[in-house]
Amino acid sequence: MHHIILNCETDFDGWRTAARALVLNEVPPDKVTWVVRNHGHELSDGAQAPLEPPQGTFNVPAKFVELAKTAILHRDAERFALLYRLLWRLRRDHDLLDIAHDPDVARIHAMAKAVHHEAQRMRTSIRLREIGREHKSHFVAWFEPQHHVVELTAPFFASRFADMPWSILTPDVCAHWDGYAVSITPGISNAEMPAGNRLEELWQHHYAAIFNPARLAAKKARNLPAAPTIKLESESADGLGSATTAHAATEPQMPEPAMIRRAADSLSVLREEAADCRACHLYKHATQTVFGQGPQSAQVVLVGEQPGDKEDLAGKPFVGPAGLMLDRALIEAGIDRKKVYITNAVKHFKFVPRGKIRLHQKPNTPEIKACRQWYERELASIKPDLVVAMGATAAQCVFNKLTPINKNRGRLIDLDEGVKALVTVHPSYLLRLPDQDAKEREYQRFVEDLKLAAELLRKRAQAAA
Repeated sequence: MHHIILNCETDFDGWRTAARALVLNEVPPDKVTWVVRNHGHELSDGAQAPLEPPQGTFNVPAKFVELAKTAILHRDAERFALLYRLLWRLRRDHDLLDIAHDPDVARIHAMAKAVHHEAQRMRTSIRLREIGREHKSHFVAWFEPQHHVVELTAPFFASRFADMPWSILTPDVCAHWDGYAVSITPGISNAEMPAGNRLEELWQHHYAAIFNPARLAAKKARNLPAAPTIKLESESADGLGSATTAHAATEPQMPEPAMIRRAADSLSVLREEAADCRACHLYKHATQTVFGQGPQSAQVVLVGEQPGDKEDLAGKPFVGPAGLMLDRALIEAGIDRKKVYITNAVKHFKFVPRGKIRLHQKPNTPEIKACRQWYERELASIKPDLVVAMGATAAQCVFNKLTPINKNRGRLIDLDEGVKALVTVHPSYLLRLPDQDAKEREYQRFVEDLKLAAELLRKRAQAAA
């Protein structure tokens, strides 16, 4: 019997090295046990037959490697053995992963799916809380992952909140960002689990083990308490299994006191939180946050660019000239505005003053990214059937990338979890057209796009009847 000891719960490199040697030494799966170091496992009595240095090579499908990298993050204690059993079988049956009803294949796919879902839950449920103020501030969150996804997901937060120091504390490992790189430290024991106001107490207790003071000085944080240099985990060759050494995003983002909360928050809770949003600099000059408006039960979410001058003053979306154009088009398309939810990709008015006039300015990518958390949470709260992206800024927000309008309009596009998306122009585009014939022609195209939304709603209603 061969006893393989892995260094940690996510030791993919260690598993891969051992698995390769085992296969090349023709050691069958039932002759191998897998344990994780420091888990209290004792090797059985008797000498273990040494493995010969591996000779030769063998190939497995690339999709197995990617599947293994993800599934190994599952908490199932048998995952290492299951992966080795699949590897053993794949050497003889290269198409094994295509047999969906095979018990081992079905189980490993279910594990990988659960890991992906947990990573998504971490991205959408964490709320960073500000500890301290000004130069002494830090953003901290507590999270209890169902699977080992902290190191996998940490680069997401490093990219999104690049200009704010944060720490995510969990029972497994803790992830920290100092503006330059992600670092990983041991987890917080369940006995230390924060309750109520203990998060700040817990953070102060662990603060000294986090950051390199030289880096903090470079970030003009000289007032922070001194801390010993922490060893940064290097990025693994395959980019998974250890924390990614991430650099600050080239597109800066401003800190905000309340980041992502629970995906299922009601719209009233989200609206209240967004009122104090400081995710980018636009709040400094806007009158107020202009949050979305409409029923929680809406089947359609309309996404525009940003509030204009009238919306900024009124605190409601689409109440100016573009709103009137939208109202008219919705009526002609057969959609009741009172039954749809209307919001914007960016929720503060961006403008340049020209005397008494405030001239609209198009939001840039960092501003869209900083504000996208609110769109994500609106969508998670409403769970609509369709999202209509009106204009390039809205399309960039909905698809999280630059998305051409003309190339993608006129058809329904699949998003996650059965949600459809429809791309069209922004109503303000119609207002800017100087030629009356062109304006009428483009307006009719806009109405036709909205009729696709109306038709989808009718089909969903008929299917539910």
